[in-house]
Amino acid sequence: MHVLDTLKERGFVAQITFEEALYEQLAKEPTPFYIGFDPTAVSLHFGHFIPILAMAHMQKAGHIPIALIGGGTARIGDPSGRTDLRQMMNDETIARHITGIKGQIGRFIDFSGGKALAADNADWLMNLNYIDFIREIGVHFSVNRMIAAECYKQRMEQGLTFLEFNYMVMQAYDFLELYRRHNCLLQMGGDDQWSNMLAGADLIRRVERQQAYACTFNLLMNSEGQKMGKTARGALWLDAQLCSPYEFFQYWRNIADADVRKSLAMLTFLPMEEVDRLAKLEGSAINEAKTVLAFETTKLVHGQAEAERAREASSALFAGGGSMTDVPTFLISASQLAQDSRLTTILFLCGLCSSRSDARKMVQQGAVMINEDKITDASFTLSAEDIPAEGLLLRRGKKHYCRLMMAP
Repeated sequence: MHVLDTLKERGFVAQITFEEALYEQLAKEPTPFYIGFDPTAVSLHFGHFIPILAMAHMQKAGHIPIALIGGGTARIGDPSGRTDLRQMMNDETIARHITGIKGQIGRFIDFSGGKALAADNADWLMNLNYIDFIREIGVHFSVNRMIAAECYKQRMEQGLTFLEFNYMVMQAYDFLELYRRHNCLLQMGGDDQWSNMLAGADLIRRVERQQAYACTFNLLMNSEGQKMGKTARGALWLDAQLCSPYEFFQYWRNIADADVRKSLAMLTFLPMEEVDRLAKLEGSAINEAKTVLAFETTKLVHGQAEAERAREASSALFAGGGSMTDVPTFLISASQLAQDSRLTTILFLCGLCSSRSDARKMVQQGAVMINEDKITDASFTLSAEDIPAEGLLLRRGKKHYCRLMMAP
C-alpha cells in the first residue's frame, strides 16, 4: 500500500498539495521530508505525537525524515492559533528545550546510517544579513496574501506584531534551505501550519523552479469536538517527569467509547484489521480495546517495561488484582501538613485536582473518596497520624487515583 494511502486509512491526512504528483514522487524514490518542532518547552506533548507517528510511517515506507528543531524561529514565536504574543525565551532556555526534544524524537525515529536527519534552523537563520535576506526572499511574499492567512487571523484581532509577521517568511525559508541542503521536497505537520507550508512550497517553486509539496495532518478530536490530549494538569506531555507513564496510560484507558477506533488507528501501529476488531467490541468488552490502546501508546512513549507497570497498576485499582506498587504516589512531609492540612490542598498538591478551588468543588459534589469513605466536607483535614505506613488511597471520581504516603 502507498504510504499516503496508509496515512489516509489511519486518519492522518487533512490536506495535500499537488496530490497526484506527490503520489508519483513518493512511489519513484526515497524522498526527504521534514516536520518542524519549535522548542517552546523542555518536552514534546500530545500535539506533537501525531506528526511524529506520521513521520515513523513515512520512514517505514523508505522515506527520509528530517526533524527540524526551531532553535531560530523559537526566538520569534509561531502566531498560529494564538491570541497573545508568545513569551520570549533566552538562549539558555532554548538550548535546554532542544536537548530534551531531540532525545524524545529519537525514541520514535531511527537516525542511524543516514535513515533520518536532525537539523536546527538557528544554523542558517541566526547569521542572515537582513538587507540581503529581504532582497532575496522578501520580494517573493505578498503582504496582502500573508495577512489573509489563517495562521494570522486570531493575532490580527489582538494586534499582530512585526516580529510575529516574520514567522511565515522564516518558516518558508527553512523549507528552501532544507531543499538546498538535503533535496527536501515535502513538508508535513499539523493542519494549523497549512498557510506556512504553502508559503514554503511556493518559495521553492519561485526561487529554484522546483516542485515542492505540503501535507497536513488532522488534529485528534474527541466525539464532542474537543482537542484530545488535555489533562487536569494541562497538556499530556511525553516526558515522564511531567506526565507519569501511569497518568498517560490512564488517559487513554478512560477515553469515550466513540473515540476508540480513531485513537487506535492514529496512535498505534496495530494492523487495521485488529483496529476494526477491537473497535467493534460493545458494552463492557470495549474496555479490552481501551486497555490495548493505553498499553500500545504508553509502550511507544515510555517503553515496554513502563507500559507493563502502568497496566499492572491500573489492574490493581480497577480489577481488584495486581500490585499497588506502581500506583501514582505522592509523598507529603510533616512540615507540609503542619502548614496546611486541608484535604483540598492535598488534592491539588498531588495532582488529582487542577486547583484548590477545583478540589473544593469536587469535595462538595461528593466526587472525592479516601479509601472507601466519601468526603463531602470541604474543610476536612488530615494529620500525619491519619496516614498509615502503607498510605491512603485518594480518589477523584471513578478514574483518578493517588496513594498518599508520609515522606521519610
